[in-house]
Amino acid sequence: MKPTKAKIIGLIALLAVVAIIGGTLVWRQSQPKPVELEQVTGYLGGEKIGLFDDERFASLAKDAGLDVNYRKAGSLAMMDADRKGMDYLFPSSRAAVEYGKAKGVDTSNSDIVFNSPIVIYTHKSVADALTGSGLVSKDDAGAYHMDMAKAVDAMTGNKTWAAVGYANGYGQFRIDSTDPVKSNSGNEYAALVATVLNDGQPATVDSVNRDSDKIRAIFAKSGWMETSSEDSFNQFLTLGVGSKPMMVGYESQLLDMAVNQPDAFKQVKDDVVMMYPTPTVWSTHTFIALDDKGEKLLKLLKTADVQKLAWERHGFRAANFAGTDSIKRFNVPGTLEQVTAVTELPNNMAMQAIITLLDSTRG
Repeated sequence: MKPTKAKIIGLIALLAVVAIIGGTLVWRQSQPKPVELEQVTGYLGGEKIGLFDDERFASLAKDAGLDVNYRKAGSLAMMDADRKGMDYLFPSSRAAVEYGKAKGVDTSNSDIVFNSPIVIYTHKSVADALTGSGLVSKDDAGAYHMDMAKAVDAMTGNKTWAAVGYANGYGQFRIDSTDPVKSNSGNEYAALVATVLNDGQPATVDSVNRDSDKIRAIFAKSGWMETSSEDSFNQFLTLGVGSKPMMVGYESQLLDMAVNQPDAFKQVKDDVVMMYPTPTVWSTHTFIALDDKGEKLLKLLKTADVQKLAWERHGFRAANFAGTDSIKRFNVPGTLEQVTAVTELPNNMAMQAIITLLDSTRG
């Protein structure tokens, strides 16, 4: 029996459907299966949150098979925090790593990832007033430098802001910082103060004990202290010169702001001054991998792509200074290409002595 025209058309349609379904199945099977990202979580210093929230960083992490998460914590506080379920710790100095090691943290798989010098943030009216009094100098390139020996002497001598040249300042001259018992920038500032009191030589346990009253008195001037450098910097910008005339921070913070918050930077660039202490100390942002996932993240952070991103968009100097261009790229006034006036941090025993000293003074 000869098939009808309708049956032929129906058969052709059926074959077409079968072909389409078969082709679709073959196409789907040929496509690469979506990569299941490994979740990586750890404690992160607040000054590095901008980098970890960067979409480009998330993309690089995804390419490496990682979904990176974090909890914000001070560099010292994270060493005492519950590490259950944590894959990494990312404090801001080797000193914090040594502190953690003394507390029982396994630091065997750690490495320096970024560098950033400790700086002092202030306001132009304050910087210019202190320049006139000799406490601060300004070089030919427009960078401000604070003489830390003179600054420490002024603080231990209980000099007022007016006495050091800033007539509009209220109360005693001080340099605010984060909590030196919980946060790295405050801790490194305390180490710098203790070293200056030791005639410029890295502080020792004996010198810390000898100068304990002076160290305590300097930090007592600040009152309440934040536990995060990010929060402290934001408070400095928000509260203004009347409340926060001067504070300790990282060079990277203002560079990061210039790139990622251009409108906000435009508002403060003629007022906020980055001042380099003489001497200063390097903050060596050191990553501690607690497990295999943490180790994968460490490898990612050390790649050229991440090192370049960390410098160009967030102001972190590379661990080996390779692959980064001039700091002039940020268009931030008063920055230094090379920071030459640097002192070494005290050894771990002396750093522990400083922490114990300042922890014991909490009221």
